[in-house]
Amino acid sequence: MESLGDLLKAMPGGRDMRQHADKLMAELLADPLVGKLRTKYPELDDATIRLNLNRIYQCTKEFRNCSNCTGLDQCPNDFEGHYTELSCETTGGLVQLNDRKVSCKKLIARQSEDRIRSRIRSFYIDDRALSQGYSADEIVSKDVERMKAVGQVISYINRTKEDGLRPEGLYLTGSFGTGKTFLMCYMLHELAKAGFTGAIVYMPDFVEDMKTLMLEQGKVKETVDLMKETDLLIFDDIGAENLNPWVRDHVLGAILNYRMNRKPTFYTSNYGLDDIEQHFSFTNKDGDDQHKGQRLMDRIRHYVQQVHVTGHNKRGR
Repeated sequence: MESLGDLLKAMPGGRDMRQHADKLMAELLADPLVGKLRTKYPELDDATIRLNLNRIYQCTKEFRNCSNCTGLDQCPNDFEGHYTELSCETTGGLVQLNDRKVSCKKLIARQSEDRIRSRIRSFYIDDRALSQGYSADEIVSKDVERMKAVGQVISYINRTKEDGLRPEGLYLTGSFGTGKTFLMCYMLHELAKAGFTGAIVYMPDFVEDMKTLMLEQGKVKETVDLMKETDLLIFDDIGAENLNPWVRDHVLGAILNYRMNRKPTFYTSNYGLDDIEQHFSFTNKDGDDQHKGQRLMDRIRHYVQQVHVTGHNKRGR
């Protein structure tokens, strides 16, 4: 943005420069923003305005930029997302004009969203699922068939905001593409705004990654500790992973054993609770081991409210 100083320096001679300054002075005195400033600070006289032409010009220029804002990325002000605010004070009979940079509403909103996003970790989940805007009205109206499930999720969100964390989470089950992951991302986003931390983990990729890290216990411990301690933990698409005994018993089992009676864990799956128990009971290495499956399910079944998500497949739409 061109400053008043630059404009004056561009003038060829002293007389022209003075005439141009007088012209700008007249324009500023006629500017509605300067009129409001003088109404607020009656002591702001013409002499003080002339002494502070650059500050006042900067303020009016930035005000017009903000009034025609097309977004932070195109902000033409000297400091992106900020505008100049003026104030007056009288000290020893001398009127002084002060300026300060103020964050605009768009910058404040972006910073707020960044703080919310910083509370959420995603593992193998497309970040776009977490960064997009969410509208409760849109979620309710997008598919009336899943309205009951949406109501249960929103009720859970509201109770958590009012009463804080409880050990009970949610187990969302339903057909492919009915929006289970979307609903859990919505829950994470809403509760992050209330100050809670969260993580969402795509189970098939997570399990395969853990298998490759079996000999790197430091990395495994770091990941497991994060999932133990986060306020809200979501295992997405559980049942689609190819388990081995070590991941089941020493990774997943350790996380759930720590979280039960402490913090809520959430799940999305195409399988119901009984079917997922059968899934946990079988591994390619050990075959069928119902005891191990039941042991893991004891850390899930008693700590979730089951939510059936019905509706049509939204993928590819």
